[in-house]
Amino acid sequence: MSTRLCFVLAVFTCFGFVACQKPAATDAAKESPAGELTTDDEKSIYTLGIALARNLEPFNLSEAELKTLEQGLNDGALHRPPKVEFETQAPKLQAFAKQRAAAGAAEEEKASESFLASAGGEAGAQKFDSGLVIKEITPGTGDSPKATDTVRVHYEGKLRDGTVFDSSIQRGTPFQVSLNRVIPCWTEGLQKMKVGGKARLTCPAKIAYGDRGFPPKIKPGSALAFEVELIEIMPPPELPPGHPGLPGSPPADAGGPKADAGKSPAPPKKP
Repeated sequence: MSTRLCFVLAVFTCFGFVACQKPAATDAAKESPAGELTTDDEKSIYTLGIALARNLEPFNLSEAELKTLEQGLNDGALHRPPKVEFETQAPKLQAFAKQRAAAGAAEEEKASESFLASAGGEAGAQKFDSGLVIKEITPGTGDSPKATDTVRVHYEGKLRDGTVFDSSIQRGTPFQVSLNRVIPCWTEGLQKMKVGGKARLTCPAKIAYGDRGFPPKIKPGSALAFEVELIEIMPPPELPPGHPGLPGSPPADAGGPKADAGKSPAPPKKP
């Protein structure tokens, strides 16, 4: 959150710089028909606004609150006396963002309840204690991967409204990843599949991206659905005779996963 907040504040600074240094573009904008962007400067400033909006996602601002934001932006950019003490209020922004993100996540989780219930009620669907729902589309005949295995898959991820947010199918390239480096929904779900099989994994937020989401495409608290085809379990890399093993590998007699194997891993490029 702090990194994103810093980026937001940086964009504020940049926006102020543009407003101060490009008065000619601002005057030209007044002469243009409403909503029409005719010069490169106008288009660049408009694009800067979109960048700012995307990075304000955690704040979940209403239209009225955006007008207040605009006041602060104008006052800061034009060096007008501020209506609040900046040094007093600025340290509160991170807590404000977290509070707004949590409220937005709770709202989205509530809205996802019917979506998850519908997925769990489909014929042939299996629901697990984690909240994961699996529905087999095409049965597989090969082995099932372990949490430490690297797999090659094709997948398509959708929001609860059916919007596709990521797809290896559309890119035309299978996705290869270790199952201990993806969201928990995938770590659990793929282990219940067999090579050659295809299934739909429906994931509540707690085993997907949780309260943080994956802005701008995935809101905090979002339930997601993935259609996944398990193409292959990749063989471990071959090592020369006498090689001690891969760096970080447990000794041969060590049983079970590492102590940190259950921690939520950072998500790859997409799921």
